[in-house]
Amino acid sequence: MAISKERKLELVEQYKEWLEESSGIVLTSFSGITVKELEGLRRNIREIGGEFHVVKNTLIELALKDAGITLPNEILQGTTAIGFTSEDIPGLAKAISELARESGSIDIKGGVVEKVVYNGNQMKSLADLPPLPILQAKLLSMIQTPASRVAMVLAGSVRQLINVTKAYADTGIAIAPNSA
Repeated sequence: MAISKERKLELVEQYKEWLEESSGIVLTSFSGITVKELEGLRRNIREIGGEFHVVKNTLIELALKDAGITLPNEILQGTTAIGFTSEDIPGLAKAISELARESGSIDIKGGVVEKVVYNGNQMKSLADLPPLPILQAKLLSMIQTPASRVAMVLAGSVRQLINVTKAYADTGIAIAPNSA
């Protein structure tokens, strides 16, 4: 069924709004996805503060162009559905990637993070990253490790000086200043 020009304009405006509110999007192709799988994916994406919508390629291309984003032509070929999020981009990619592995009915074509375009493999790599709290903990651990090693070395040097001084004191040998 053909869409009226007014409806197309409304859709382009809706797509632009989603793009403006999002810090990242994941573009997918889908074929043979069941309603149950689609609803499960949408529920998972909503839980992380995102949305997932089937879009018309020509209309999303217009919205992307207005947003200053140019995608490679192959990304907007075939069926397209887009995950939008302003919060957890790796979580969005992970939710889509998990469904892709489980069902094979969806494939990541690419994505945009902060107006930088990434291909499908790069977005899949993003999906494989650990959750943000784990990454933050690893980073903190990496930062703390050198500092704790320096503290141990300094403490060791002071401890050695104290041990040497105590050894001299135990021997009863007086340490006298040089007399010249």
